Amino acid sequence: MISKNKNLIHLCGLLGIVSFISYAAAVIFAPLAYPGYDWLSQAVSDLSATSSPSAALWTQLSSLYGIAGVTCLMMVCASVRGNPNNRLRTGIYLFTLMFWVSTAGYSMFPLTESGGGATFQDTMHLVVTGVVVVLSIVSLTLIILGKSGSLSKCAAAALALMFIGAIGTGIAPPEYFGLFQRFSNLIAVNGFLTVLGLYLFAGRFDKDFL
Repeated sequence: MISKNKNLIHLCGLLGIVSFISYAAAVIFAPLAYPGYDWLSQAVSDLSATSSPSAALWTQLSSLYGIAGVTCLMMVCASVRGNPNNRLRTGIYLFTLMFWVSTAGYSMFPLTESGGGATFQDTMHLVVTGVVVVLSIVSLTLIILGKSGSLSKCAAAALALMFIGAIGTGIAPPEYFGLFQRFSNLIAVNGFLTVLGLYLFAGRFDKDFL
């Protein structure tokens, strides 16, 4: 029975890939329902804004993103709960918390219109974004400091992509805002979630994994 349970937990790592594919599909195909959408200059969140013509398609395509990602990360947390590497363990816990905040927060407070409005809902969307960014940076930094070999290197790459995205959206011309934003949300955060899922599937999160 113990062996079967462990194998089932490992299989949940594949949900990290499902989560990534669901989100990527929404990012790639939702613009088809949004006439005039420019992915180079517009934010991903414009696609899911309540007044956006692509909101319904976004919801359909991203339907597996949250539930698959949360399930995968919770199984990762279960796998590392006895790991002696405190920084690695805490970093993974905080990354999972970040994903919970992101999934629940953006579902509760989507933008009211493309580009953002001035309502309470839009303000809360920005608050959620701030919390997600802080938790992402702290969690990835702890995993890097955990010196867990290739996983720390992947965390470093994800963090670097986050900073590239943040710097790019700040200094690049407005017509490239959407391009650099995708470095942070699609490639960095969701890419690292996929990495954690693959590690879980491979059974790497054992007590002796540092």
